[in-house]
Formats: sequence, structure tokens, C-alpha cells
Amino acid sequence: MSILSEEVDPRLSEAIAANPYLLRYLEAWLADGNPLPEYFEQLSRDLKYRREVNVIYPVGDPIFIHVYSRPGGKRHRYEVIQPMSGISLGTLPDLVDELLIDLIDENLAFETPEEQENILRNLLREVVEVVPGLPIGEYSVAGKRSKRILVGPETYQALEYNLIMDKVRLGPLEPFIRDPYIEDISCDGVGPVFVEHKVFGSCETSIRFDSEDELNEFVKRLSERTGKPVTFRNPIVDAALPDGSRINIVYGSDVSLRGSNFTIRKFSDKPLSITQLINFGTLDARTAAYIWMLLENNMSVWFCGETASGKTTLLRAVCTFINPHYKVITIEDTPEVIVPHENWIREITRESEEAASIDLFDLLKAALRQRPNYIIVGEIRGREASVAFQAMQTGHPVLATFHAGSIEKLIQRLTGAPIEIPKAYIDVLNCVVLQSAVRVPKTGSLERRVLSVNEIVGYDPFEQRFSYTELFSWQPAEDLHEFRGEGSSYLLENKIAVMKGYSRTELKKIYRELDLRTAFLSKLVELNVYDYFDVWRAITQVYSLGLENAYEYLEAGERIWEEE
Repeated sequence: MSILSEEVDPRLSEAIAANPYLLRYLEAWLADGNPLPEYFEQLSRDLKYRREVNVIYPVGDPIFIHVYSRPGGKRHRYEVIQPMSGISLGTLPDLVDELLIDLIDENLAFETPEEQENILRNLLREVVEVVPGLPIGEYSVAGKRSKRILVGPETYQALEYNLIMDKVRLGPLEPFIRDPYIEDISCDGVGPVFVEHKVFGSCETSIRFDSEDELNEFVKRLSERTGKPVTFRNPIVDAALPDGSRINIVYGSDVSLRGSNFTIRKFSDKPLSITQLINFGTLDARTAAYIWMLLENNMSVWFCGETASGKTTLLRAVCTFINPHYKVITIEDTPEVIVPHENWIREITRESEEAASIDLFDLLKAALRQRPNYIIVGEIRGREASVAFQAMQTGHPVLATFHAGSIEKLIQRLTGAPIEIPKAYIDVLNCVVLQSAVRVPKTGSLERRVLSVNEIVGYDPFEQRFSYTELFSWQPAEDLHEFRGEGSSYLLENKIAVMKGYSRTELKKIYRELDLRTAFLSKLVELNVYDYFDVWRAITQVYSLGLENAYEYLEAGERIWEEE
């Protein structure tokens, strides 16, 4: 069956016209009796609620992704459509490599991957010639001294793509890196690679490793790209890929019974905005407005939850609430946190010989001498927590993520070995936001939700118990966040109101301000202001114009989030 006889989305028709391999793939798909996939330039979160999925979308020229449902309760299939699809190049790439080696000048310099790509494309044109009419995958060799390979147009496109992916990019993993909807990439050993998709959940992909030798060779090359090569002596590596994504590699079968494996946590250079998270239902506008008030008034907030609960995503989103004129220091093992502030120091740990290593503890101690207005720690796990509490005691507010599923577990970890924070010091941490990935009853889908926002009030040494207030809580049945109401916030009434000079009879003002900030954020959502930096500019205007004036401008239709 020819796709040309189908009712085709005009955008899909354009994509087919520009990419013949897409046509080949779709014709094979239709020949098996399958329906024509829907074509999307961008995916909507509404697609996650569909029982049957059959979708194609682009992830950057020249790669397309086809996600479709499979019978028998199997996870969705994630098919990568690329210039090599349906073509067997055989030994042709090796032959091209041999010819390119003779042309490569050791003094040839490049500063960016794009420059390296251009150099390779130019060199490829010197050794490979396009001859119209040659069948796909076939080639011939011309010349005696200076050999040239003759190929057809589609074979050349596949050859060029293979060269760039192999020498410059991340080879078979590049489509996943380019796909903005992928959160995690997982290779468990020989067999298929799996991905965690933001819309379609867990998917089995068409990318696979068919032998241990192939997988081991790829893993070694991948680790070399991170600057931390794996060996049999050092088989486990935690590192960052060139785009900033976090990777864990386990090499060989000595410590992994199924052989080499790796897991990649994707990194995005543009964080999700707080308005996107409100729109997704992760938290509501009032919860976000409350966190805004805390950060504007230099409170310390920690974001806690289990692995993959969205802690770092929320931390990155709320950074836009910090005063734009503040000096911010971020401290991480792997650089993930992005803040939009101009006065931003970004520091990461360094693994080396023991005497030359720099860990979070060292960086936190150094940060205290750098006079920051805010310290942000990507993840607190061990003894660096004691320095974070010292920072908070000396007036340096700290934002951080921490693995704990409840306030009780958080306090147990902080006060127990090896951290051992004195119980009387815990209340210098003002607020704890608990988050989790949960099954939402209304939809049955797995979503990330802020479960509660908790104010740490103090510790009673006589009763030997901690006092805290759960100010916001998630109600699963309605999928709503409940606010305990006016008069219930310890931080707003006893700390922030005092800073603002309100008397006990004026406490209603602090809640009216919370209402106005809630309305401001809700208005941004209503106006579809979702870009991270647009939200940052809108909040910056609040610091410049004042909250009431900025909200009035929004109500009057002024686009205060746009660059002047």
C-alpha cells in the first residue's frame, strides 16, 4: 500500500518529501496492515490518557520518532526513524573511515561539535561521490591512487548521518538525547534500550545491543566521552555527558550478571517553569505563591521525596522567585540546577586522587566565605548537611533536595549517623516540601505531585518531639491541594509578617499578599506564559514595579514577560 493514497496530514507530507527514508518506513508500516500514524510537531500531555497510541513526531532534523501501542499489555514501542532506517551499509562505513584517515590533518582544530561536523562533511565529500540512480545500499570504488566511493543519494545521506553520529554525537543514543520528552534512558545489558517518556511512560525502543562485545565497546567509548573511562579495575562510573545529562555506567560482567549497563538521567538546558508545573497539577498557584513568599524573604526550603519524584525539577522552577539582584551559589556533584540570575556562581565537585578531591563539604565551606544571598545544593546526602545547617544558622538561606519520604524520615536522617545534626538546630530549616510520583485516582495515570508543604516550628526538649505544621496537603480523590487557611501559618505570621513590620492586628495583610501572588501566578497560567525565562521576566517586574502594579499591568493586557 502506498502512503500517497492515504489522507495525509500536510505537515507529514512535507516531512516525507524532504526525507525519503520516512516514506520507506511508513510504507512498510502500512503494508503490515497498520493504520497511518498521527503526526505531531509537538506532543500534548493529553496524549498520555489515550488507551491506544500511534504517533509520529520529529526530534530535530533528520530524526523522527514513532510511538505505538502493542497488544498483550506490553509497554509501548519507541521506534527511531533515521536516514539509516531500512538500509544495510555493511562494511561501507569502515571503508570510508580508511579513506578519511589519510585526509585528516593532526593540526586540524575545531572548538564546537558543529565545527567538527562541518569538517567531517567536507572531508566526506572528498572521498564519496553521489551518483544518481545507484540502488540504496550499493556502492562502487573508482580510481586507483586516489580512491573515490560512488553511492546513490540516499546511501550518501545515511553514510553522512552515520559518520556524524559515530564521530561527533552519541551514536545510537543521540535520538534519545535530542528528544525533549525523554526523562531517563536505560540499558540493562544485551538487548533493547528502554526509555522513560514524559507522555507515554516506559517504552521499549528499537535501539538495541546484540552482543556483549558490541555493548562493552560502546560503553567504553561512552565513558571516554565523559572524561572518566571505565576499566575492569574501575568498573563503576558516575559522570556527566557533554550536554550535562547524568550517567551511571557499570562495566563488564564481574559486578553485573547481565553484563555492562548504563542509565542516563536527561538534562534540559531550559528548566520547566513554575507555571508549567501549576498547569500540570504538580502544585497549585497558592502553594507556589507561598513558596515565592518564603524565598523572597530569605527562608530555607528543602525539597524532599523518593528517587524520580521531581524534587530537582521543582527546585529549578522556584529559583525564579529569588530576588533578581541576589548573589546565588549553586553547589552540585553533577550540574543540573540552572538559575536565571546574573550574579550566579556555579560550582561542582571534583573526583581525583584523595588529596585532590573536592566534595560538597569543601564547596559548602568555601561558599560561606563568598557572601552569597542564597546557597543552592543540588542534593544533600551526607556530612555536607552539617555545613548547610551552619550556613542557615549564620543567616545564609539554603535551598536543597534531600531523599526522604516524610518529615519523620527527614528528621531521622538528619539527627542520626552520619549527619548527626543536634535536634535543637533542626528549626533553622524553615520549610520542607514533600513530593512524590503518585497514581492519580481520577485519571489512573502516574503523575508527580507535591504531597505536603510543612513548616518546621521547633523542638521541645522536655517532650522530646518536633513540632511542625502541614500547611498544604494534596487530596488524592479530587487531585487538589488543600490550604489550611488564614491564621494557620507559623512562618507567615511569626517571621515574614515581623520582617514586614506588621503588628498582630495586621496579619490579614500577609494573607492578602498571598492571595494577590496566587492571582498573579494564575493569570500567567491563564495567559499561557509557560517559558521559563518569560516567567522569570514577569516575576522580575514584581520586584521592580511592586506586586500590585505588576498584577494591574497583567490585568490590563500588558505583556510584562516580554523582553524590552
